[in-house]
Amino acid sequence: MAESMKKRLNMCEGLAFVLVWGTAALVTATFCWLLGDLVWHGLSHVSWTFLTAPPENAGRRGGIGPILVSTALILGVCLAVALPIGIGTAVLLAEFTSDHSLFGRVTRRSLDVLAGVPSIVFGLFGNAFFCKTLGLGFSILSGGLTLACMVLPILIRSTEEGFRAVPTSYRLSAAALGLSRTTTLIHLVLPAAVPGLLVGLVLGVGRAIAETAALIFTSGYVDRMPESLLDSGRALSIHIFDLSMNVSGGDANAYASALVLVVLLLVINSTVSRLTAYGLQRKIMTV
Repeated sequence: MAESMKKRLNMCEGLAFVLVWGTAALVTATFCWLLGDLVWHGLSHVSWTFLTAPPENAGRRGGIGPILVSTALILGVCLAVALPIGIGTAVLLAEFTSDHSLFGRVTRRSLDVLAGVPSIVFGLFGNAFFCKTLGLGFSILSGGLTLACMVLPILIRSTEEGFRAVPTSYRLSAAALGLSRTTTLIHLVLPAAVPGLLVGLVLGVGRAIAETAALIFTSGYVDRMPESLLDSGRALSIHIFDLSMNVSGGDANAYASALVLVVLLLVINSTVSRLTAYGLQRKIMTV
């Protein structure tokens, strides 16, 4: 009986091992296949001229210089709005709101629902509210504010879980030492919750920089160099979509643009991770 049970346990462990590593291998193989396809078709078209020159002939020739500037500005507006609001709301929900309070339950449920709303709905909302009601028109500012609305639910919930993952003993120890709640939050809880904030930031940036549907209705299609946040600007994801679906003969530049987008995502993710690790190390050394 014991030997039979041991065999079953070994079989279950072996099956779990195969499933876990098989899933990891499948995800890695899919990413490598996509990246390899982009490199194969797009790397030969990527050059410094391609990264700095404006698009010509509806994007068939030229580069993506103004497109990159517009994308950076849209992402900058998004993060400038989403980060302070997201972190502040996460602090409120995790540190100052009871799990069983009506306000906390309604807010968390609303955020969970908003996180699953299709991007086209956010685009229509941004067009109706930011472009028309506030009079911002098709602009980089409208696109960035719309993306901030999309990113906030993910950022808030991830950051909140990061705060909740901090052991209660940290807060009790700080209180025993006579530290105020604000001091404890800023110097102890917030640094310990950085991994949760990092997860939300990376997910938010990934969704924002690759977003297409919401920006079509808010930031617009214009591919010239923007002069201000109130100018219309074409994001890189929209440029890829337009070249692939609406411009005959634009596949080569579409592949190159998609390769640049993937590389940007990898660079942003690795940079955020390194900066966070460096900040945590500095914090530990000072303590």
